[in-house]
Amino acid sequence: MMTAMALRRHWWSVSTAAIVLVYAAVSLTLPQGRPIIFFGDLVVLALLAAATAFLARSAWHSQGQVRLFWALIATGCFLWTINQALWSYYEVILRRDLPDPFIGDVILFIHVVPFMAAVALRPHRPQGEQKLYFSTLNFLMLLMWWVFLYAFIVFPDEYVVLNVHVYNRSYDLLYLVENLVLLAVLGLSAVNATGAWKRVYWNLFIAFGLYTLSSESMNAAIARGQYYSGCFYDVPFVLAICWLVWAALLARDLSPKPEPLPASRGRWITMAPRLAMVAILSLPVMGFLALFLEVGPPRVKQFRILVALAAMLVLGLFVFIRQFLLDRELVRLLRESHQSLENLQRLQSQLVQQEKLASLGQLVAGAAHEINNPLAAILGYSELLSENEALSPDQAAMARKIGQQARRTRDLVSGLLSFAQQAPADKALVDIGALARRAVQMEQLHLESKGIHWDTRIAADLPRVWGNANQLFQCCLQIIGNAMDAMEEVGGGTLVVSGHPDGSEVVLEFSDSGPGIREPRRVFDPFYTTKPIGKGTGLGLSATYGVMQDHHGQVTCHNRAEGGAAFVLRLPIATEAPIAQAAKA
Repeated sequence: MMTAMALRRHWWSVSTAAIVLVYAAVSLTLPQGRPIIFFGDLVVLALLAAATAFLARSAWHSQGQVRLFWALIATGCFLWTINQALWSYYEVILRRDLPDPFIGDVILFIHVVPFMAAVALRPHRPQGEQKLYFSTLNFLMLLMWWVFLYAFIVFPDEYVVLNVHVYNRSYDLLYLVENLVLLAVLGLSAVNATGAWKRVYWNLFIAFGLYTLSSESMNAAIARGQYYSGCFYDVPFVLAICWLVWAALLARDLSPKPEPLPASRGRWITMAPRLAMVAILSLPVMGFLALFLEVGPPRVKQFRILVALAAMLVLGLFVFIRQFLLDRELVRLLRESHQSLENLQRLQSQLVQQEKLASLGQLVAGAAHEINNPLAAILGYSELLSENEALSPDQAAMARKIGQQARRTRDLVSGLLSFAQQAPADKALVDIGALARRAVQMEQLHLESKGIHWDTRIAADLPRVWGNANQLFQCCLQIIGNAMDAMEEVGGGTLVVSGHPDGSEVVLEFSDSGPGIREPRRVFDPFYTTKPIGKGTGLGLSATYGVMQDHHGQVTCHNRAEGGAAFVLRLPIATEAPIAQAAKA
């Protein structure tokens, strides 16, 4: 690959040297006349057409901002080719000297604007810095500004009231300023770029610098009456075109990538809006000059005032469109910032919840282990007492009650250990939809006794999840129990249990028509409860939260717009790895 790149560039270097030497030899050998004019026009036209093709190919093989960069340069080169084609049409086909003024001068003046717009794209910076439509607006505003300058300064002496001497002088001066601005922007980009882009920019700078020098030398020769197509003044022009092609080949071989923006150079990002502001503010100044300081014919004065007003209208419209797009972009960024803030707050809440659960789990685990030792002794002695035949029936019954309460306490301690996740839980493939239906069926009698209607809307083909069936079943029971307690306070209601796949997750939603929750974000805090004293400890939903975290899922709660509350469980669908582990087991 590197050999092919080197050969391609070496081939074009040799070709450039050959073209320039042949052109210089012919220009020095042939005298002024039709043969050398035909030779000069056709060679330059062929070179510009070839350069346009090379640049268009570079744009085709690029992407994003880089593609637009080379497309704009190819557009400028295409306009350049049109100007040369018109020039050749007069001298080669019609065999006439160019008229003065020449219609191609307008195209030649405009062709520099796409070059400026290409450099203003800053393709050496990441694409995320600006949207494509902002780049398009910048190009259109830049184009309109230079068109306005041409129409204000050059056009009146070209077509309104013909004044060839003033026209040529104004055109040459404005065209020189335009090319110098392009060189300044290219030089600034080359200084701020690094790596491959610096080489590309400097080669473009050299190419357009050669063209600027050749253009000025040709204009000076035209003023002295010494210029004709194919003469020696065209040699730097031919070299400039070849160097432009060389820059395109170099960029294609290097494939330069966007570079991060240094913090110290961030001020250059705002350069384009500032230049646009300066351009718009200059319009009233130009109109003032035309109105009060114009000393030419009245037609010229009126034309320049009309041009200034038209430019104000068009550029003002572009500013309005840009502001509208900026406002829309600002609204989008504000919306994304709000969503990011909500996600950050949610993440912070989850982290705080995990820390609380971890601390509470350590406390519960230590207390449970300490309680287990005397509890085992109480249970053992109670069983011995209940089997002692010397005890009276009342005493034996009391011993059995002590054993029952001890076993109940042992179950509570086991539950606390499970909440603290000190006891490992086996996991397997679980049909979460079937678990939710079974939980509703188990609570059916309680639902009916409290005047609560229920509706299950669980998809039949709900994917399976990887988890502990008992823990997930207890989570469903806990949420259903909370919903029943809430709706009992208002004399009944409706419970809707729905389930559906959502991307790579299974979503279960428990919606009730109760009074809602006063502080939805706190319902998963340990010991926080909305129930009356004696009806809840506040550990049920905290345990549910811990189980969902252990299953890499998520549980959230929110109040519904139509009334009531909704608990949403999200569990990841079982992947191939857990299924393979289950098959091996």
